[in-house]
Amino acid sequence: MSLATQYQDLSSSYVTEILTHLIQAPSVTPCDAGTITFMSEQLAALGFTIEQFEMQGVKNLIASYHFSEGPTFAFSGHVDVVPANNKGWIVPPFSAQIIDGVIYGRGAADMKGGVAAMLAATKALLQHREKLQGSFYWLLTSDEEGEAEFGSKLIAERLVENDIELDACLVGEPTSHQVVGDTVKNGRRGAISGRIHVKGKAGHVAYPEHTVNAAHVAGQLVSQLALLPWWKDEVGSQTTLQVTGITVPSIVDNLVPAECEITFNIRYSHAYKSQEVVQYIQESLAKSGTELEICWERPCESFYTGAKQENCFLTLVEQAIQETTGQYPSLSTAGGTSDGRFFATGKTQVIECGVKNDSIHQVNEHLSLSDLHVIEKIYLSVLKRFFIKVENF
Repeated sequence: MSLATQYQDLSSSYVTEILTHLIQAPSVTPCDAGTITFMSEQLAALGFTIEQFEMQGVKNLIASYHFSEGPTFAFSGHVDVVPANNKGWIVPPFSAQIIDGVIYGRGAADMKGGVAAMLAATKALLQHREKLQGSFYWLLTSDEEGEAEFGSKLIAERLVENDIELDACLVGEPTSHQVVGDTVKNGRRGAISGRIHVKGKAGHVAYPEHTVNAAHVAGQLVSQLALLPWWKDEVGSQTTLQVTGITVPSIVDNLVPAECEITFNIRYSHAYKSQEVVQYIQESLAKSGTELEICWERPCESFYTGAKQENCFLTLVEQAIQETTGQYPSLSTAGGTSDGRFFATGKTQVIECGVKNDSIHQVNEHLSLSDLHVIEKIYLSVLKRFFIKVENF
């Protein structure tokens, strides 16, 4: 088969058609640009029961298919993307043009490619519906790239309200590096931002003995924060604290400042929870004896899915990748946060697995069609192992 023929076959496939439609919808957070309704229609045609709900302009989808008694699985994903304009793009960012077997467009990798592949795998799985056991859910939102207050967080709450507890959840975020399937996320570090308001005493710079320089105090606190030990860190999940700003209001060159603000962000190991981090920081800063106020913002909890003796979803995903690519994936908890944190519980095992992430949020974001088909095959293998071979799960 010639390369041109191969490109043509990939370009005309079902998964590529779905991805093209999704990219061409300019669904910049929190706008879904019709993609939630589109996905609802596709899943309804496959026999899923559809529930859509909207909150604060965010559209969400819960689709379900009950085969029989058995384990419960969900695909989780988002249809929203970060903004893009034409500057620097070789094609318009919402045109979904294919060049030499690569589709270009905002969201191609993060994560409309994953959503399209999950749909194609779902369609293929349902050709064997008479052999399937358990319950299958789709959980989609248009509020992942934004504040994430009215998306997957509310979907997870609605599942709890309806007494639905997932055994496993696969999030289609782009996790791969060199080749598709080489890395999966079996957890994520948590994140929280802090804002410290330092109070001093103003006065003339020529008489510092009569002042308390809030900027000097802030500098000491920054050093203290940077040197804090994080003794619960585990290998591969290190806590990092980065100061993101030191601000003095109304700067005057002959006035000692009475106020200074420090902003910082902590990405913390899955060995911690946000309340532990908050308590640790506050107790450490209290020892300075400085008058200050601390405000905490945007907490995102950590989560971790380890290996289990029985019903191990991590092992299932690893085996699906090995079956498809011939290689086992590396495990990682690095990077930013994801919606997986909303679904991870003591029972629900959450794994993130998706295409390469080297172009996400960038100009000329893209995804090769061959990679798109590989992740589709991985997803189908996961589904078959979960729903058909229940005794091996």
